[in-house]
Amino acid sequence: MAVVEVTLTTVHDRHTGRAEGDGDPVHRARLVGEATLRALQALAPGLSLDLRAVATSELGPVKIALAQVRENGHDLVGSAVVRGGDPVMATAKAVLNALNRKLTEV
Repeated sequence: MAVVEVTLTTVHDRHTGRAEGDGDPVHRARLVGEATLRALQALAPGLSLDLRAVATSELGPVKIALAQVRENGHDLVGSAVVRGGDPVMATAKAVLNALNRKLTEV
């Protein structure tokens, strides 16, 4: 069992999301994505968010993390470069990247 917490900080506040589940490497990226969405929902409670999928892929010589998020019936996709061989931070960034246009409205 693993617990993942993601904290997003704004100028005035901190918003934390938490997810629990299987901590093996295959499931860890999913937990990070879920925790990131929960932190975003704490930041903007009006957002209706659902993590549809997370994955990593090779793009030429670069490894990337991908996230598919459903927001109010629309599928959004984000990506981030995996740095240092660990997809955890890149997964959180991919979720944020998928929602970057929505976040500017918050």
